[in-house]
Amino acid sequence: MRTTVDIDDQLLLYAKQQAVQQGCTLKQVLEDALRDFFAHQSLPHEPVRLETFSGAGLKPGVNLDNGRSLNDIMDGY
Repeated sequence: MRTTVDIDDQLLLYAKQQAVQQGCTLKQVLEDALRDFFAHQSLPHEPVRLETFSGAGLKPGVNLDNGRSLNDIMDGY
């Protein structure tokens, strides 16, 4: 998508220098910077409330550490 933004002259110059040093485009430097910024942001979220049930525990043969085995059990194998 094409857009127009006002960027501080020194910041833009630094980004252009980084692009030359990395052998990539200014677009790639800016996209990578935005991805990195958003990857390190914590998004507000509601706490998760887990319901617990009483009982005898797991059925015999169920291993919660084995994903393949759990899938087989859920698929009826």
